[in-house]
Amino acid sequence: MSLLSTISSSSNSLHLLHHHNHLSSLASFHSSSSSSSSSSSSSSSIILSPLHIPRHGLKATKFTITASTSPPPSISKSTASPTQSFRKRSPKDVNVLVTGSTGYIGKFVVRELCRRGFNVVAVARERSGIRGRDDKARAAGQLAGATVCFADVTDPDALGRALNALGRPVDAVVCCLASRGGGISDSWKVDYGASRNSLLAGRRLGASHFVLLSAICVQKPLLEFQRAKLKFEAELVEEAAADPGFTYSVVRPTAFFKSLGGQVETVKDGKPYVMFGDGRLCACKPISEADLAAFIADCVMDEDKACKILPIGGPGKALTPLEQGQLLFKLLGREPKFFKVPIEVMDFVIGVLDFLAKLFPSLEDAAEFGKIGRYYAAESMLVLDPETGEYSAEKTPSYGKDTLEGFFAKVIREGMAGQELGEQTII
Repeated sequence: MSLLSTISSSSNSLHLLHHHNHLSSLASFHSSSSSSSSSSSSSSSIILSPLHIPRHGLKATKFTITASTSPPPSISKSTASPTQSFRKRSPKDVNVLVTGSTGYIGKFVVRELCRRGFNVVAVARERSGIRGRDDKARAAGQLAGATVCFADVTDPDALGRALNALGRPVDAVVCCLASRGGGISDSWKVDYGASRNSLLAGRRLGASHFVLLSAICVQKPLLEFQRAKLKFEAELVEEAAADPGFTYSVVRPTAFFKSLGGQVETVKDGKPYVMFGDGRLCACKPISEADLAAFIADCVMDEDKACKILPIGGPGKALTPLEQGQLLFKLLGREPKFFKVPIEVMDFVIGVLDFLAKLFPSLEDAAEFGKIGRYYAAESMLVLDPETGEYSAEKTPSYGKDTLEGFFAKVIREGMAGQELGEQTII
């Protein structure tokens, strides 16, 4: 087994990933809004306030962010939670624009929104899927029930023209975009730039609510894709502060099931379960793709989820890699057999890649991928408690019904078909 394969299989989660103006200038595009009813929500949330992030361009190696352990100040109720007319309507009368619709989570979200009766416009590339293997016909089939708009979301003009050609307004935008692998340039192009294009396009068509699929790991931003996501999150807050008729929901999920399933088949074949250190360096409350999609769909109409950061995990207790391995061996009816990799191995690899990247800029992304592997091998995908600076399983909300045990059992029976990480893997 190669070192990078070890990194991939033992990571907690592998859902990754020019000068500009403040989005407060978007206020002129906001739609008229009036009062609406609110839905109850049992999940915890965090009020998001603007982050003081330097506004640099795509040279992301110069980009810095200062993380704070203090909770951000709240936005006033009158500004943060305006009532909006679309929430009073039936889903069949609500138009939802989805970007990132052909991504792994995006497809589940489109399916769930259509199931609930929304009018969904799904933006897709002309060649989508892993390494562009899906053509228009295949993409349309995967997004059945939605109106598919083919456009390059990284090109704001092309996106605008394609959406204008449909001739319909938009009430809410759901952005499920993520950079393909977490590389530096790609992170800024997609996690920040394309997400911002989605907001601009939606606002021009009247959208008054924006649901962003982010990631729980942005709480401790050491990687470029995390900084790119945080920068866009901050601009959503600025837009809401400038326009009381606009709201947002930032969804920060923990690990996905598929990112934890990479070792099921190898262990089934008799190989040991690979983990870093003693297997207790990191923990998560993994959530299934279907449950996450349902939570994201809840955010469209639930006013209680407006203008909040919403960390979310799956049901049950938080699990370390050691516990995940023990669960897998239990399902297989075998004695646990582990292979432990010192975390210092990753530090050495990263040091070498960083040195080489200074000599050969083309290796910059390789160095970043090494840092991504190191991050997920050591950091928990749980809420970071601002008071203690520690990850807290208790403060990480749970949602849904699908369990990791059930997922492992299914993979043991059926394999990982349809669960490929594809372009979002780091190897």
